[in-house]
Amino acid sequence: MRTAELRPEDIVLEIGPGLGSLTLGLLPAAARVIAVEIDPRLAALLPTTVAARRPDLADRLTVVEADALRITELPGPPPTALVANLPYNIAVPVLLNMLELLPTLDRALVLVQAEVAERLAAGPGSGVYGIPSVKAAWYGDVRRAGNVGRRVFWPEPNVDSGLVALVRRPPPPGDRQATFAVADAAFAMRRKSLRAALARWAGSPAEAERRLRTAGIDPSTRGEQLSVEDFARLAATAPGTP
Repeated sequence: MRTAELRPEDIVLEIGPGLGSLTLGLLPAAARVIAVEIDPRLAALLPTTVAARRPDLADRLTVVEADALRITELPGPPPTALVANLPYNIAVPVLLNMLELLPTLDRALVLVQAEVAERLAAGPGSGVYGIPSVKAAWYGDVRRAGNVGRRVFWPEPNVDSGLVALVRRPPPPGDRQATFAVADAAFAMRRKSLRAALARWAGSPAEAERRLRTAGIDPSTRGEQLSVEDFARLAATAPGTP
């Protein structure tokens, strides 16, 4: 809980609470916990578990039976912090979806597969820097917050885990969807220069070079060298971009 830096007034969003071990730790530290659980059996069991273990805090819990990738709204006060052990196979899309859906989230601490944690927190120039890195950086400052070995889980998984912390800040000037589109194009051919990688996005290699130079970016550069601000500036060179 110390790593999450929760405040007594926080409304915490938890994704995939499962049997409720993390939920029971969150409830004393926050004003309310909104737990989103896709499994109807686990969603029904969680309030019973909390009532049995911490009856004094049962009124702080709201359980939402839903798919975190499809949810469009949440009941009650808007969440201010996301703290979750995210399912490894959908960790990145769930995190990005929550950050976009809930602008009131000013902090996040998520446990993900160690490899995913490295990618989310990577900076330009890193060998693991890529689309997850750019898209997470759109929303805030991202850092590794610790490592978690596989032996702390039962049953023991085949991978190690890592904590990722995000603190929201204003996004770069520009359009999010346009910025993400150019980042997707750049990393789809990450071994090629941006002049070549962005040819289809721009319409031709020559037009890609023109837009890159307009944005102040060397056309021979690769996508892994660009920051989210660079991608946003490049996206703004496309005709019709807001």
